[in-house]
Amino acid sequence: MQVDGSHFRSIWLADAKPEVLVIDQTLLPFAFEVRTLSTVSETALAIRNMVVRGAPLIGATAACGLYLAAATDSAEANLRDAYQDLLSSRPTAVNLRWALDRMLPPLLAEPKSTRAELARTLAQQICDEDVATNSGIGDHGLSLISEAANSSRDRAVNILTHCNAGWLATVDWGTALAPIFKAHDAGIPVHVWVDETRPRNQGASLTAWELGAHGVSHTVIADNAGGHLMQQGKIDLCIVGSDRTTRTGDVCNKIGTYLKALAAHDNGIPFYAALPSSTIDWTIREGIRDIPIEERSAEEVSHISGLDNETGKLARVRIIPEASSAANPAFDVTPRKFVDGIITERGTAEASEKGLVALFPQEAETRTV
Repeated sequence: MQVDGSHFRSIWLADAKPEVLVIDQTLLPFAFEVRTLSTVSETALAIRNMVVRGAPLIGATAACGLYLAAATDSAEANLRDAYQDLLSSRPTAVNLRWALDRMLPPLLAEPKSTRAELARTLAQQICDEDVATNSGIGDHGLSLISEAANSSRDRAVNILTHCNAGWLATVDWGTALAPIFKAHDAGIPVHVWVDETRPRNQGASLTAWELGAHGVSHTVIADNAGGHLMQQGKIDLCIVGSDRTTRTGDVCNKIGTYLKALAAHDNGIPFYAALPSSTIDWTIREGIRDIPIEERSAEEVSHISGLDNETGKLARVRIIPEASSAANPAFDVTPRKFVDGIITERGTAEASEKGLVALFPQEAETRTV
């Protein structure tokens, strides 16, 4: 995607030395800065503190982190320690484990002297594949938007999304936003209602920034406004991303997604989750029971960041009483009965085990918990 006329990915490997470069998402939309990661600990901290975030990007970053480990010390003990450090950085997104499990076995099977070279190759491969995968998601989601455009006649297709599932949440293109970018590029008029997505405001700060940079019409709304807009007939379909989806079609995404799915169901509005197959956890069936929900710092709820118009600098302020406690579950699970379809790189599946296995038959025999 483009930033001020230049193409960027959200993560890339340096050419001359073992370093990983990422866009610091904690500073957007007010500052665009690239951060350099040189060690496993820096990489794990970047994931934990959401310098990088979004399930596909977390996986790609973890792969790059394991490359940094191999470039520093390719001994098996060091690689295993790096694996654990990276795996523990965020608990919910399954892409993290997927990428590390794809990296570690072939590295350990390689002679120590060539592990660093192989690690770089594998990390780059994971990043490149993510771009192609998300482009495929965009193509399949585009057909759904095209259908909605045929029904909406002379007005724009109105799409609601929650959190950020654009190119900043992946290596490029995005998941939920990929079909929107492709629809816009194809000349289909679209308008996006962007949930602010408290408490970290990824919708207001990241999704709105991405859509604006690409020239896509959009409006930021308070998280609680979506149901009202649906009742007023102002939303044609909902597309969200996912951090982990069960083999049966339960979708775990940013907190508040479940409530939007309920409102969409009540108003007869199609609700889709867009995700790569690496986000499907084929080992579990029941999302509410089996998906670990990350509890983040209460300070993300008690405080808010923004641009001080007087100083022109970022400011962080408390918005709740000093004596009040706060809870911060980062994700919720939308049961499959409220999901009309799951958009993947291979097509759109029914939100069920039958539907997903039909697209990915190689996973049919995966053992579940």
